[in-house]
Amino acid sequence: MRCIVEWGSRGPRGIIIKRYFPFPVVVSNRTYFYSNTATMDASSQRVLEYLTEVEEAAEDVLTTKQQIVDLDTKRNRNREALSALKHDMPDAEKVKVCFGNMFIKFPKSKTRDMIQKDQEQLDKEINDLRKGLKAKVNRLNEMQGKPELIGYNLSPLSTDEVKAINSLLKR
Repeated sequence: MRCIVEWGSRGPRGIIIKRYFPFPVVVSNRTYFYSNTATMDASSQRVLEYLTEVEEAAEDVLTTKQQIVDLDTKRNRNREALSALKHDMPDAEKVKVCFGNMFIKFPKSKTRDMIQKDQEQLDKEINDLRKGLKAKVNRLNEMQGKPELIGYNLSPLSTDEVKAINSLLKR
């Protein structure tokens, strides 16, 4: 089986290279066809390296997005647990907490403190991943020759900045 690999407007110098590659190579769950890397000319080798780099960058972006989703799911479960502790149980009662594959009775206040610390840690990790995701997406767009996303690096106003703006508007 032969396949034509085209590489053009997004590649260096906008060259469109057409080569027949009879043997498949799998890079990041995608199949590319090439003959033999030892006998490939320099331009074909650059094409393969470029495709590999773009696929690795895309996989990195997707992995980071999935990590954010997983941590957010855990954060939501913790939030539900905090709500259940707050509304459904008396303060004097001990609660059973699952650690790995065993349940341990803990006082309600200590359990609440542990979950709140876990929430803070999850918030920090999610924010760090989101900040890193912006850089990874910009790198991927740069590799693909796409323009930088406009308005993507915005950050919200802090509480002090909001107070300052409100005080200026009230004058």
